Amino acid sequence: MARTDTGKRRAGMVMAGRLLALAMAGLLAACGTGDEAAEPARPVLVTHPLAEADAAVAGAAYAGEIRAREESPLAFRVGGKLVRRLADVGDRVRRGQVLAELDPGDLALQARAAQAQLAAAQAELQRAEADRARFAKLADQQLVSRSALDAQTAAAQAARGQVRALQAQLDVARNQAGYAELRAPRDGAIAARQAEAGQVVAAGQPVYVLAAEGGREVAFAVPEGAIDEVAVGQPVRVELWSTPGRLLDGRIRELAPAADPQTRTYAARATLEDADALALGQSARVFLADPARERGLSVPLAAIQRGARGATAVWVVDPATRKLHLVPVKLGRWDEDRVPVLSGLRAGDWVVAAGGHLLREGQLVAPVDRENRPVAATATAAER
Repeated sequence: MARTDTGKRRAGMVMAGRLLALAMAGLLAACGTGDEAAEPARPVLVTHPLAEADAAVAGAAYAGEIRAREESPLAFRVGGKLVRRLADVGDRVRRGQVLAELDPGDLALQARAAQAQLAAAQAELQRAEADRARFAKLADQQLVSRSALDAQTAAAQAARGQVRALQAQLDVARNQAGYAELRAPRDGAIAARQAEAGQVVAAGQPVYVLAAEGGREVAFAVPEGAIDEVAVGQPVRVELWSTPGRLLDGRIRELAPAADPQTRTYAARATLEDADALALGQSARVFLADPARERGLSVPLAAIQRGARGATAVWVVDPATRKLHLVPVKLGRWDEDRVPVLSGLRAGDWVVAAGGHLLREGQLVAPVDRENRPVAATATAAER
């Protein structure tokens, strides 16, 4: 019985030894090959730095509207009932063209009344002149006193002054009769209409807004926090919403000295160069150029990595090996969502745009652009 137990134990030890040998052999074989478990490539979002031509629009942008250089509210110089409206919004008008008319009845009556008063004064002047002439002859014959002649002379002078006053009143009445027609003071386009036929308007009440032919401007508002960065004469670039990518050069012409009490913004206007053909009222974006700094390239804020002692760097992907390299960069003043890179990058570099804190030097990545296309595939398509 003892021999049987001893044999079983010996057979078990032999089997365990064989299993251990097989395990060691497998481990040595794995070590001998030198293959490690391959780490999967990490997807990363990459982008090119904005080139100098695009960097001008990477800063602060403000909503604006295309306006005429000269915009004049047009109003009647007298009050009355508007009987005819001869122009509408968008119409092109010429200087002197009649735009609207008031009821001329009352104005014509006033002119006729002034004419009648003038005729009466002229008749009185003739009588006074005749009396003065008779008194002058009688005074020469010493038939009337000198004081009586002086009184007649004064009456004639007063009648002459009355005629001049009434003549001026008649001229005013005639002018007011002419003011019943509202005429365009210059060539331009009707930008707004603020009255309708049948409406009674007061003197000076705007009826139209005329946008004069000539230069175009963009009107925009600057918030309180950015007013120190804006100055008259500062260059700007303007992009129309209707033509994205087309930039117009301009320069700030005026800046309000006080903020609007409701919006707390400062009204500003920038004159545009070679933009006379722009349609009025178009929406636009105004990009402020900053002459105080150099703007070569710029990258998104999320691409910047902070190092020791305030050092800054970005992750750059090598397209050939698809591996990461941390590149030190020198930065300019930060904007809201981008930052200028003064040195350390080239325009063709692929920069990791986000998630840099999860990456490491030499890591294998799968770079994609903002449309989720692999960078290598995009480059190949571009080469074709």
